[in-house]
Order: sequence, then structure tokens, then C-alpha cells
Amino acid sequence: GDVVGGLPPALAAMGHRVMTIAPRYDQYKDTWDTNVLVEVIVGDRTETVRFFHCYKRGVDRVFVDHPMFLEKVWGKTGSKLYGPTTGTDFRDNQLRFCLLCLAALEAPRVLNLNNSEYFSGPYGENVVFVANDWHTAVLPCYLKSMYKQNGIYENAKVAFCIHNIAYQGRFPRADFELLNLPESFVPSFDFVDGHVKPVVGRKINWMKAGISECDVVLTVSPHYVKELTSGPEKGVELDGVLRAKPLETGIVNGMDVVDWNPATDKYISVKYNATTVAEARALNKEILQAEVGLPVDSSIPVIVFIGRLEEQKGSDILIAAIPEFLEENVQIIVLGTGKKKMEEELMLLEAKYPQ
Repeated sequence: GDVVGGLPPALAAMGHRVMTIAPRYDQYKDTWDTNVLVEVIVGDRTETVRFFHCYKRGVDRVFVDHPMFLEKVWGKTGSKLYGPTTGTDFRDNQLRFCLLCLAALEAPRVLNLNNSEYFSGPYGENVVFVANDWHTAVLPCYLKSMYKQNGIYENAKVAFCIHNIAYQGRFPRADFELLNLPESFVPSFDFVDGHVKPVVGRKINWMKAGISECDVVLTVSPHYVKELTSGPEKGVELDGVLRAKPLETGIVNGMDVVDWNPATDKYISVKYNATTVAEARALNKEILQAEVGLPVDSSIPVIVFIGRLEEQKGSDILIAAIPEFLEENVQIIVLGTGKKKMEEELMLLEAKYPQ
């Protein structure tokens, strides 16, 4: 998203040396193999990961290469990033993201990167890790248990950024053994809720651990800060944990004026600037109407929704409102996947209102 896409170049422009680390889910054509390999212990196995790299807009973009990532992308298996279908997780997700966190902790020490005119060599140990959502929530735990207690990364800090608290990484309590962490971390993970999935009763909660073990908690807007601590519903049962370790701030999502510049955006058919915006937008609207099979008419209002199909995004409200919208002379385009029920409801609406 724009936090990982837009925030790093903004930080680099302020003079910081910035690296992002993500799974290599695809054969990214502009990355190169660093030929740097490291071994990490994941579960009961030793795994070898390789790092790919590219340098863009002052940021070292690093990708962790391992079959647990690359073999699960759309083009290879028809699966999604987190599971074979929406709402279904891959069974090895905990191991996948443990591997990502362990690789991320190695990258600043082992990668000799020299693309910047201002910085060169490894990043070293005096760094700040920004861990994003539950998938990276065990990073501060590994930092403390495997590195700091051995005199490595003694001055390193972790900021844990919550993008979506609804996804917390809740797993059976017995799975704690997979994480290879000391028993002293159990209280940070320990969690009980009233849900039957993934199991009834006591669980481990990755996001709870990330909040508890990091140095500072961030989120994606000042409003979300207030929302998360307002009660169990908005805080999704972690509101008490967040009140015990208050959120420091919300970093507002801004618009990346380089990537989204309509004068240069490669995804826009008719590019425009401040003087040509009116004519170009009308033409782009007609091109979009034609691409999705709607009657081409620039005078008809077009309502577009892009996002996950779930209540948190207001998709249920949109679906309920579509018949009323279509009593007017408007067109509606919905792009997204999510809950099966909502996908089916939208397909029924499309069949009922084809034009």
C-alpha cells in the first residue's frame, strides 16, 4: 500500500537511509539477485533465503526469495498471497512470516548495498525497524531473544504500525512452539476470545505480541488512533492492550505525487495536467466505460468502488444502496474480492442491471 510505497521515499528525501523488505512473491523484472544467502531456523527446519534488490527513488527495495513465497503467487498456483482462496489461510502462514521476520533482521547486517551517492555498505546495527501488521509482529520478539541478548542490535528499535487491526494472526495456543521463542514471551502472545476459529479457547495472538514487545506503536491516521482505543468493537478486543501501551501517533496516508502524477502516469490512457484536465478526464472516462462494457457517454456519472468486499470497508452498505443508485442515470463499477456472500450478491446485481 501507500505506507510502504510512499512513506520510504518521503523519509529518504529527508536524508534518511531507507530499506524496505518484502517477500518475493513474483519475478520482479527490475530486481537483481544479490547472491547473498542466509540460513534461518524456522520451526524444526533450517531454511536458506536469498535476497533480491533494486534501488528506486532513494530507497533500497529488498525482496526475500524462498519457495514459501514465490510458489504461492497467482501466476504459479492460482492462489492468493495469504491463502488459496479468500478467507482461507495457507497452513504454513506462521512459518512463512517467521521466515520473513528472521530474514529482515539479517538484511541490514549482510547486504552490502552501494547504489546511493550518499550511503554505502551494510546498514549495520543502529537501525529502526518498522514492522507492519501481524505478519511482521514477531520481529521485535526475535530481535530481543536472538540478537539483543547476544550483544547484536543493542541500540536498534522497533516501531509497530497497525494498518488493519481486524487481522491479528490468531492461532492455536499449541502453535507457540513453532515460533522458537523462550517461554518468557508467552504472556505477550496469550489470548482468549469467544470465537471458535481457529480453535475454541486459549490462543496466541501475533498482533498482541507485536504491540507488547515493540518500542512504539503507530497507525495510519490520527482518527484510527482514537478508534482503536474506543472499545472492544473498534479495537477488535485489543483495545485494552493498546490503552496499556498507548498509540503514539497516526501517520496520514498521503498521495505520492510522483507515482500518481497524471501527466506521467503510465496507467492513464490520456495523460493530463492542470490545463488539460477537463477534456482528458472526459476521454479517460469514456475509455473506462468501453473497457468494462458500459454504454459510452461522458455525461453519465460513474461511481467506482475499489477495495476489499467486507463490512469494514462499507461494502455491505454499497451493495444495499446499488438498486437505489440505479434508479438514477448512473453507472457503477466495483473492483475487489472478499467475502463470498458479497461477491455473489454483486454478481446477482450485475445480472439484474447489466447496463
